[in-house]
Amino acid sequence: MRLRLVVVLAAAAGLVCSGPAAAQRKRKPPKEEITQTLELLPDPPSAVKVETARLSFDVAPLSNKGLLSQQVRDGIKALWRSGRGGQIVRLRAWVAGTGDMRRVAGIVSEMFTDKHQPLPVVNVIQVGLLPLDGAQVMLEATSVMKKAENPHGLAFLSGQAGSAPIDPANPSMKVAHLAEKAAADLKTALSGVALEPTDVLRVSCLSTSLEDYATARQAVAREFPRSALAFVQTVRSPSSHVVECEAVARMRSPAGAPVKFVQPAGLRASPNFTHVVLVSAPRLVFTTTQLAFRGQDSDVRLAFTRLQGILEGAGSSTRQVVFSSLYPLTEAITAKVRALRFEFYDASKPPASTMLLFEGLPSLDASFGVDVVAAPE
Repeated sequence: MRLRLVVVLAAAAGLVCSGPAAAQRKRKPPKEEITQTLELLPDPPSAVKVETARLSFDVAPLSNKGLLSQQVRDGIKALWRSGRGGQIVRLRAWVAGTGDMRRVAGIVSEMFTDKHQPLPVVNVIQVGLLPLDGAQVMLEATSVMKKAENPHGLAFLSGQAGSAPIDPANPSMKVAHLAEKAAADLKTALSGVALEPTDVLRVSCLSTSLEDYATARQAVAREFPRSALAFVQTVRSPSSHVVECEAVARMRSPAGAPVKFVQPAGLRASPNFTHVVLVSAPRLVFTTTQLAFRGQDSDVRLAFTRLQGILEGAGSSTRQVVFSSLYPLTEAITAKVRALRFEFYDASKPPASTMLLFEGLPSLDASFGVDVVAAPE
């Protein structure tokens, strides 16, 4: 009996001692913590080189649904639906309101990457107002189509303007008559190079007031019935009233040279810009907007120097610019840009151009921006 009790106690002790060890042997090693790294989206390119003959131009319809991010997405989707299978290579976003303009490029990168499409050049400019309550962005698109749209090339027309001083008693004056003047001058420029209003592919009207937007827009649309049309208010508090309309048109015959600069009769010639630049060159380069920070001469030069580097990387240069879009934020910086730009542009062949004051740029420290269309060398 005593022997059996000893055996039983010994066995019990063995179980007690072996229990924790067995449990330890059976316990699975802890799993490593799983971390997820989000893939960084690529930045839009600084420049794209595209075929002139295959370019098409469009403007997304305005929307006031949601905030800036949703409106950018909806605008891009609308451009894709209406694009007839073309590949968007350049977007210019006119942004109004308080949304973070820096989000625009990120949304473009995300959407185009998800569709496995090459990223377009993105230009983002802040304006004072858009012609729809609640609208925060208007998108202009340049696309490359599958077939030739412009077999003879394109004509780039400088902004033509109607202007008037502000009446202190009526600071929000109607500007439809200024839009009519701008449209009439565009027609004069077209006739000077044997083109018709029906050849115009896109008109961008930059106004200091939307007081009578519907009438002003109708005045321009009536003259260019086949054109996509963008109409924005450049600043919230203008010092004078201006409506300036720039355009791009399809040529009816070759220019006789890869690039031809024309000052048509009926318009006052300027040493600072050419009214019409005809481009039969097979390719064009579009750039993203280069910003200047602060307002010293060296700051302005640095923006043009960066632009020069981008163009050289694409096989062009600032002396090959055919259209220049300049976005100064103050009169003082406007004067500096006028004084310094021909250190880089070819003064003997100034590009077509538009330069007006704008509300802002994607950086709070920016003083002006510049993006261009250039012909490869």
